[in-house]
Amino acid sequence: DLESHLQKCQQLSVTVLTDHQHLKNTELKTILNSTAPQQYRIRAKLRTYKPQKLYQSVKLHCSKCNSLQEVPDGDEFDFILQGSAVTAPNPELHNTSWYDSVMWTTQDQNQRKIAIHFVKHDEMLQQPEDTLLMIEGGTLKEVWKLTKRFKCVIPVRSTKDDLELLDLSAPFLLQGNIKYYGCKRCSTLKPIKSLSSIAAEQQPSWEPTEIAQVLGIELLQYVFIVKFTLVDGTGALNAYLFDY
Repeated sequence: DLESHLQKCQQLSVTVLTDHQHLKNTELKTILNSTAPQQYRIRAKLRTYKPQKLYQSVKLHCSKCNSLQEVPDGDEFDFILQGSAVTAPNPELHNTSWYDSVMWTTQDQNQRKIAIHFVKHDEMLQQPEDTLLMIEGGTLKEVWKLTKRFKCVIPVRSTKDDLELLDLSAPFLLQGNIKYYGCKRCSTLKPIKSLSSIAAEQQPSWEPTEIAQVLGIELLQYVFIVKFTLVDGTGALNAYLFDY
């Protein structure tokens, strides 16, 4: 894997790039004193790389404001879900023209009320593998169970007048085992009923980019970032690997 490969590179005295053979080797000192952009070929040793754990190199990137942020962990999402479950689902918001609703009370000590809203297409429910649903009052475990059966899951909560998304610290959409996040700075949230425009399409695909667009969310992309420090005796150069 990449992590063991990086460690081997550190152990080797010299790492040689095999591309751009037409270029002569340039000392790092010369590169550091040059103005960008230039093309160079170097002969250098990998001194360090960060982060040390590869999973830490995955970040969330907003292409609009160019910000980077850490990927929230499951505990943070669970905490937000628990907070939203304090408010019971509003029955007046159930069974509209574009979604069917089911509500039940859990048998545990808390007796939580859970509501699931199944978005319809042509006034009919789609097959589970094609269905988008919204859940209120569910735990992290319950949400993940639903993602295994249905195409898309959106966590929501009730207000007096409408359903709404949770805080954008939480994923606004779950599809399979992927959590999709929105940029807090660049998103301008639109009403949940905006989803009905996708449901009205001839063949709703429920693609994350389209869902984000109709909900006024600037979609954050997962990116991979590693920082390498290269040395050759004349200087040290930081190099960054950044990719989607």
